[in-house]
Amino acid sequence: MEHIEVRGARTHNLKNINLTIPRDKLIVITGLSGSGKSSLAFDTLYAEGQRRYVESLSAYARQFLSLMEKPDVDHIEGLSPAISIEQKSTSHNPRSTVGTITEIYDYLRLLFARVGEPRCPTHDLPLTAQTISQMVDQVLELPEGTKVMLLAPVVKERKGEHIKLLENLAAQGFIRARIDGEVCDLSDPPTLELHKKHTIEVVVDRIKVKDGLQLRLAESFEQALDLSNGVAQIAYMDEPEKDEIVFSANFACPSCGYAMTELEPRLFSFNNPAGACQSCDGLGVRQYFDPSRVVQNPELSLAGGAIRGWDKRSFYYFQMLQAVANHYDFDVETPFEQLPADAQKVVLNGSGRTKIEFQYRNDRGDVVVRNHVFEGVLNNMARRYKETESNSVREELAKYQTNQDCPSCHGSRLREEARNVFIGTTNLPLVTRMSIGEAQHFFSELSFSGQKAKIAEKILKEISDRLSFLVNVGLNYLSLERSADTLSGGEAQRIRLASQIGAGLVGVMYVLDEPSIGLHQRDNDRLLATLTHLRDLGNTVIVVEHDEDAIRAADHIIDIGPGAGVHGGQVIAEGTRDDIVNCKDSITGQYLAGTKAIEIPATRHQPQDKWLELKGATGNNLKSVDLSIPFGLMTCITGVSGSGKSTLINDTLFKVAHTELNGATTAEAAPYKSITGMDLFDKVIDIDQSPIGRTPRSNPATYTGIFTAIRELFSGTQEARSRGYKPGRFSFNVKGGRCEACQGDGVIKVEMHFLPDVYVPCDVCHGKRYNRETLEVLYKGKNIHQVLDMTVEDAREFFDKIPAIARKLQTLMDVGLSYIRLGQAATTLSGGEAQRVKLARELSKRDTGKTLYILDEPTTGLHFADIQQLLVVLHRLRDHGNTIVVIEHNLDVIKTADWIIDLGPEGGSGGGEILVSGTPEEVAQHPVSHTGRYLKQML
Repeated sequence: MEHIEVRGARTHNLKNINLTIPRDKLIVITGLSGSGKSSLAFDTLYAEGQRRYVESLSAYARQFLSLMEKPDVDHIEGLSPAISIEQKSTSHNPRSTVGTITEIYDYLRLLFARVGEPRCPTHDLPLTAQTISQMVDQVLELPEGTKVMLLAPVVKERKGEHIKLLENLAAQGFIRARIDGEVCDLSDPPTLELHKKHTIEVVVDRIKVKDGLQLRLAESFEQALDLSNGVAQIAYMDEPEKDEIVFSANFACPSCGYAMTELEPRLFSFNNPAGACQSCDGLGVRQYFDPSRVVQNPELSLAGGAIRGWDKRSFYYFQMLQAVANHYDFDVETPFEQLPADAQKVVLNGSGRTKIEFQYRNDRGDVVVRNHVFEGVLNNMARRYKETESNSVREELAKYQTNQDCPSCHGSRLREEARNVFIGTTNLPLVTRMSIGEAQHFFSELSFSGQKAKIAEKILKEISDRLSFLVNVGLNYLSLERSADTLSGGEAQRIRLASQIGAGLVGVMYVLDEPSIGLHQRDNDRLLATLTHLRDLGNTVIVVEHDEDAIRAADHIIDIGPGAGVHGGQVIAEGTRDDIVNCKDSITGQYLAGTKAIEIPATRHQPQDKWLELKGATGNNLKSVDLSIPFGLMTCITGVSGSGKSTLINDTLFKVAHTELNGATTAEAAPYKSITGMDLFDKVIDIDQSPIGRTPRSNPATYTGIFTAIRELFSGTQEARSRGYKPGRFSFNVKGGRCEACQGDGVIKVEMHFLPDVYVPCDVCHGKRYNRETLEVLYKGKNIHQVLDMTVEDAREFFDKIPAIARKLQTLMDVGLSYIRLGQAATTLSGGEAQRVKLARELSKRDTGKTLYILDEPTTGLHFADIQQLLVVLHRLRDHGNTIVVIEHNLDVIKTADWIIDLGPEGGSGGGEILVSGTPEEVAQHPVSHTGRYLKQML
């Protein structure tokens, strides 16, 4: 079959569309945000491709696979088995790393197990097990005529007189022994001091190297190994200063006997008890109670609340501190930071073995005197954290914890044995700490000889291939030990893309969701080359994308529109780029042709003399960065992927501001020296791409606070008042007004085991979520269910006279979300939509003109026309005097900024510096800046 035929697709907002899509081509689906692109790509094509493949499996296998709902479509033909690569599903498992997701770590384990050389951690000697014939051959390789003696170490650094042992050796017929470095006669041994450590080595044989000694040497070695549990030594008789040769028949250190079992891949797995560090169970970090978090207000006294929960209001704990203060003679009214260091130490870490007299009042009011040690605030918290069965207590105590690298394995997650296996001078933790680019270079230069070369050849090929795929999708700055839960959506998606190329499948339909997210223009070409490579293998690659380069590179383009939500769901144009450009109705075509464009502002706002200055930021790869952000302007933070933008803005600036301006207690900023200019702001607002809710009960109305106002309106109607209904009656989350048959969900989940779960409308409320009595209360002729079912656009008209609701609805319209329904489940919103709901919520708050807004890639999932609308909103915020900081790769946003701060020059260890700050025109002239190079073409 040459084509995929789709007939009558009606999934979500698709309007009964028909399509003929060419197979084995790169297909880009584009259109406004919310127009139905994902409904076509993921919920129709992928869902049906996956369903048909899974249904060909046995019923037993199907019960382990999650199946998607059957799409609402008349007929699809020509589908292949489908694989989707989305942005969302990154692992939150702390044991997942870049290395484990890409399977590179599995090959590294195999490589170290098969060709690694174990070494002794104390003596740095290789642990090798030799056969007797190998030992004999090694001695016979010495120059002819060399005089040597073969020693068997029977006592190593052990106290005692050893009289019995020496008598036994003489009885066995041995004549000489080397005792503490001196050769003596066993018929007259020296007297050894009882309390000193001694070393005794029996002289098993003395020889002059020449041919024909094989048999004699073999017998002597056998005897020596027998005496000393598998260790023998060769000492030079004429040259005592020369290093002795040590032999071992065990897999052990010849000097100290440090032994290791045979090397197996599981020894290098931090997810297996055989390989994981025993202190941290292979997590690489340990949680501990951090004194700086426990003593939240060091300027206050212990009585006044330096330590929350241990002040005067907590009678029991404060009595304890009072007794400690009496014993160590300090005052609980003195500010904590002014107490002597010893007193602070006792309060936090306890009194050790010193017993203190404590006085307690019991329930009857009697004073009871007890003597016992004081465990210390930190130990008390650690004990309560361990012993409590209450989740709320554990959550409260967790606020005072910090992660630190495990002191035993130094964050490598592996036990000592695994850390002491080397290839050359490199062990496994060193390899996983390298960036992917460095690792690629390391393995390209690695070579083995002889048998090892044969063993390593295939493993090295697999490792090198996978590393080069990761480099090709622009991830050369990540390290293999990077935890999966710290990756951005775009990074996680590209890692899975690289894994798929590594799999080398043919005849598959790949469906990707905006793979260019978080990617700098410079890395875009490599990504597109990767997608065309997937296609050339013989796969159909379907990409939902807004990036202009990707649209131009496509073999076939499908433009969905004309609007979003109910106004979308139709195929406006399809075919080649020229077909799209020539279609008058296609908004995408107008932007591609250049008839519509995002304009560069005629004049730019200039910085005043007010700046927010952060100095000495050193988190992750930042190299003591000094950041200066102009007050009251829109600043874009740019730079290639991995250059340090998120570390600088999200992990440092936002967390410092969140603590200082919003009073957050859990935000721990990355390290920095100082910050000035915080007094210019009254609050900081961070708008990122995390979902607005993980359950279908969360929706735009609940998130923006509109729902509260609507419930109050309904409870204020004549009918509701006469029935005594309060606002809670109109919530589907609590008992009272909701339908109890489905508990306010509107649907009932029927588990089908090896078929996809079926959600059937509740047969009591018919999907309306409320009981009959609640639905009888009307406002302007509509009940609560009908109001939640309205689109933002309709609701804006309906609530026109209610300013509190109308203002919030207007901001949703302003950010381009006129088409979503008020009660639409948060789980069905795309990442871009969720971010704009957050933006709308913040916009609807009264702005003071002193707010610091931080946005992380707000153009995710946005079409050219949506970006235009977003910029109008951001510029409006700026014009009110607010300061906006945007991390962004999209050149249309960058060119409209007032100020740009470009990080780089490269990602990972090659980045972490500010290359240039200034207006877009100034940045475009910079000789090294990658952003400047692409910006020049736009300006």
